[in-house]
Amino acid sequence: MKLVPATVDDASPKALPPEKSDPSEDWTIVLPRRGKKNRIANKFVIPKRQMEVQLWAPIDLETDPERESKLKQKMDTCIQKFENSKFYRNLLSQIRNPDVLDKFSKVLGSEEKMQMVVYGIGSIESFGPPRLQLCLAILLQRSFDWIGGIELFDPIISLTESKVLTSLGCTVLSINEQGRRRAVKPTLFFMPHCEAELYDNLLEANWEVGRLNQLVIFGNSFEAYEQHASVCKSSRKHVLAVQSFTEELGVDTFSDDSFRAFHGTSWHFFGPPAEADLQMILT
Repeated sequence: MKLVPATVDDASPKALPPEKSDPSEDWTIVLPRRGKKNRIANKFVIPKRQMEVQLWAPIDLETDPERESKLKQKMDTCIQKFENSKFYRNLLSQIRNPDVLDKFSKVLGSEEKMQMVVYGIGSIESFGPPRLQLCLAILLQRSFDWIGGIELFDPIISLTESKVLTSLGCTVLSINEQGRRRAVKPTLFFMPHCEAELYDNLLEANWEVGRLNQLVIFGNSFEAYEQHASVCKSSRKHVLAVQSFTEELGVDTFSDDSFRAFHGTSWHFFGPPAEADLQMILT
């Protein structure tokens, strides 16, 4: 799909569920949507050989309308303020650059939507940086009609946060994927300030030419990991190996708020050669 710079920002419709992979190799998880009856179930694929299925639910069992309302108002105010920030305006200009749009177009291929998966967002009720990160994810979806639905997971999310996230149009996952989601369709993984192991899990689960070229990762700079390769190298095996065919675009931060939420963050696009022996690259 060829993208062109947009002149009008439109909210995006929800992403379609990804196609099922080879059932002999993977788990296909089918879960009902929260709070809705008689709706199509969510499906996603996780490599069977690489993890055990871990169903998840918030530890706290209680919430109240007043607490939810306060958090929703806080998020609405944060989104409005963030939309007018220098950081967000600059990031929009970066994405709308024809050369950058072309990179997203190549990932999309013939597809019309790129689903967004958010890992490790943290507590939006307790901390400012997670709220800013969520603001960015939501505003990107609203600003670009080729970004589909937002699926989100962090094991520390409370029941109150889960309800507010759902009210903001996000789907809170009911399984801890440990970052091992296979990209069966073009997928933007939104992962600022996640642990190195989570990026490595994601790359390992997609360590095939046909899958890596369907990924975009918005997260910690892989180049920075390469500069510190001697530290915890075993947990960054794929992060380091992927560098030979990764194009990284850094983002600029302008204030204390944006610095805390996004410092050291980059876009990562992957272009492994069609004939690449990815297992040999790992050795």
